Amino acid sequence: MAAMVTRRWLMMAGWAAFGAEARRFGVKGDGKALETAALQRGIDELAAAGGGTLVLTGGRYLTGTLELKPQTGLYLDQGAVLVGSAEEKDYAAPEALGYEPYADRETSLFRYALIRAENAEGISILGPGEIDANRTRRGGPKPVALKNCRRVTLREFTIRRAPNYAISLLGCEDVVIDGCRIREGYSDGIDPDCSRNVRIANCFVESYDDAICLKASLALGRRAACEQVTVTNCVLSTSSNGFKLGTESSGDFRDISFSNSVILRKDTMAQRDRGGILISSVDGSRISQVVVSNVTIRDVHAPFLVRLGNRGRGMAEPAPGAIEDVQLSNVTCTGSRYPAMVAGLPGHPVRRFTLSDVSLTVQGGEKAARRPEEIPENAGAYPETDMFGTPPASALFVRHARDLTLRGMRYRVLDADARPEEVFEDVEEAR
Repeated sequence: MAAMVTRRWLMMAGWAAFGAEARRFGVKGDGKALETAALQRGIDELAAAGGGTLVLTGGRYLTGTLELKPQTGLYLDQGAVLVGSAEEKDYAAPEALGYEPYADRETSLFRYALIRAENAEGISILGPGEIDANRTRRGGPKPVALKNCRRVTLREFTIRRAPNYAISLLGCEDVVIDGCRIREGYSDGIDPDCSRNVRIANCFVESYDDAICLKASLALGRRAACEQVTVTNCVLSTSSNGFKLGTESSGDFRDISFSNSVILRKDTMAQRDRGGILISSVDGSRISQVVVSNVTIRDVHAPFLVRLGNRGRGMAEPAPGAIEDVQLSNVTCTGSRYPAMVAGLPGHPVRRFTLSDVSLTVQGGEKAARRPEEIPENAGAYPETDMFGTPPASALFVRHARDLTLRGMRYRVLDADARPEEVFEDVEEAR
């Protein structure tokens, strides 16, 4: 019988409980045999004994869906790779929700996954090993899908080739994601949805779609907030948006911090929105108390877009929500195509918005200027950096805003441009 893992080893990994090596349950780790049943038996037996950590030592472990139970975890040792099966039959079938989530399958469904948990407390996945989702395109199981879970720790492991949201949280609380790496992601990187008290730190995310995307969808069958979320010390490489709130914005967003991070363009054959920071309320959400600080952005379409729209998904009668008390400070962006943009709607302004010590280097080069009134409102459009066509300003365009504060703004337009650097339309109480 395999020896029990020492307490010291697991404490060094951040988990102060006894665990058991997976091979004790008949797991081979040869990368050939499907080991779902043996791995799940190990998790289940640990759960029945009161909890513990299943340890995967060096090897390749081919598996379908694994379900973490309360007070259980996985430890992927150096050289251990959990490999997703290429066979669809090896995964749990997508759930039938019984209600309309008003969102796509990636946002709404959580059972079709490599590692999943639901209504579980005290669960963990720890590194330094890897999870290889084993796909070559978008469309497939989520590598990590957690729904209505509490006290979650995800630390130091790497996810590769994810065909779906790499780390997907719905209705979760008290979550730590620290030192994780996502490489070759074909969808989003890390998506906390309707979750609270989430701390994301020291992560590297490489994704085709949004790198870190906070959502407040209707995937729980009700409106719920995404709140008390901090993201810090991360490097985000993406063909879409680096840090995003929305577009699923039925519930509120509040008490959000994004700091000390870098956003880079990821070159692929197909480019998506490719924005730096996107803050959007388009389904009635109220966004408040958002702070972005000490962020460097390079080679994106636009440094940031703050958008209050009126798509109205899941609403009987669409009505705009609100965006207020948002601060961006010490933000530097070089190599952008479009200006930074803040856009409310007529009668529904973005309120109490502050830009402080922001430096923007934009390409410029437009031969003619457009008047602000020529720019469409596009109230129900999906919020993207090119949604207004060519903006009337080369560096900063603000429309429909109240109580706007600008301090220490610095602009550099590389090519001669017929447009002014700044354009303000329907802006009151600007300082």
